[in-house]
Amino acid sequence: MSQILLITISGADHPGVTAGITAILARHNVNILDIGQAVIHATLSMGVLAELPDGSLRQQVADEVERCGRDQGLHVRIADVAEESYGQWVEAQGRARYIVTLLARKITADQIARVTEVVSRHGLNIDGINRLSGRIPLGDLPALSRACVEFSVRGPLTDSSAFRRDLLEVAGALEVDLAFQQDNMYRRNRRLVAFDMDSTLIEAEVIDELAARAGVGEQVAAITERAMRGEIDFSASFRERVALLKGLDEHVLAEIADELKITEGAEHLISTLRTLGYRTAILSGGFTYFARYLQKRLGMDYVHANELDIEDGKVTGRVSGAIVDGERKAQLLRQLAEAEGIDLQQVIAVGDGANDLPMLSTAGLGIAFHAKPLVQQSAEQSISTLGLDAILYLLGFSDRYQERF
Repeated sequence: MSQILLITISGADHPGVTAGITAILARHNVNILDIGQAVIHATLSMGVLAELPDGSLRQQVADEVERCGRDQGLHVRIADVAEESYGQWVEAQGRARYIVTLLARKITADQIARVTEVVSRHGLNIDGINRLSGRIPLGDLPALSRACVEFSVRGPLTDSSAFRRDLLEVAGALEVDLAFQQDNMYRRNRRLVAFDMDSTLIEAEVIDELAARAGVGEQVAAITERAMRGEIDFSASFRERVALLKGLDEHVLAEIADELKITEGAEHLISTLRTLGYRTAILSGGFTYFARYLQKRLGMDYVHANELDIEDGKVTGRVSGAIVDGERKAQLLRQLAEAEGIDLQQVIAVGDGANDLPMLSTAGLGIAFHAKPLVQQSAEQSISTLGLDAILYLLGFSDRYQERF
């Protein structure tokens, strides 16, 4: 009759630990039911769930494993596992799995405690905790430091809205970001990422910059803010703002383009996505003049924005063609997915304003980036603490993989 053993090993890590233990198990024709290993600060923690086809060899196997551990200065614990207990563990694998991602400038015990308390309160079990960000030096944090911890949790989640709401409450109290998503086949199989431009890829609202040069800054900024908060119709407000730019010299556009500040993490994110084979797009309610500039600088694939009408070197105060508003962005997103031959679940959309909400809800993963309160509350995910490249953490890419790019 077979016997199931749970072998746990801990101690100073060094080469040959796993090889030595598994060699013993191999000599006794043991089946490995589960195995896991982690190293934190040169300290090994390893677990093996092993099935002995011949249960009568239980003591011999245990003695050999314990002797091997002692010889290597390790602590070994061996426990018997009942078949009923193992059966219950196997049945649990059908439960849904979720990923909770903690993003901050640094990770504290309070953050971990608050997140895990929410997980526990909703009856979920933590299968694993992984640090995706690089090792943090002691002392003062470097400028624009990044820290990320990923929790893999499993169990029957009866009220996902309440769970998400509780996580957002913690995020707000601790000034961190907490992303929550189901761990399905699409998570690491996204293929297209679409970005808003103003206040997303760049740290400015271009139309406000143009307005400042035209001497109508305060008027346009007030209209822009109301539109981004969703208080007024985007298309109507856009035409109203553009009309105020009438007479602006065309050379001003080139000056502003040269001065645009790229958002933290945008260049790293786009270059990494490009290396990984992702397609990228700008879907902007701004102007193609600046979107084309960013496309060339960042190496993006698609651009859809508004065409600012210019005659005799002067802005006419009109736009050519249909305005790219919220619904148009969502429509363009669907068209790009169809052209790429991918499912909408494989699409990521990123934006900050109310006019981005339709495309954020259309994409498989919608991310509100440094967004207005209305957008943060409505979007599936929100990043307000780190730069754009924090999106790579949501896709499960750790810093050690990103270093290759």
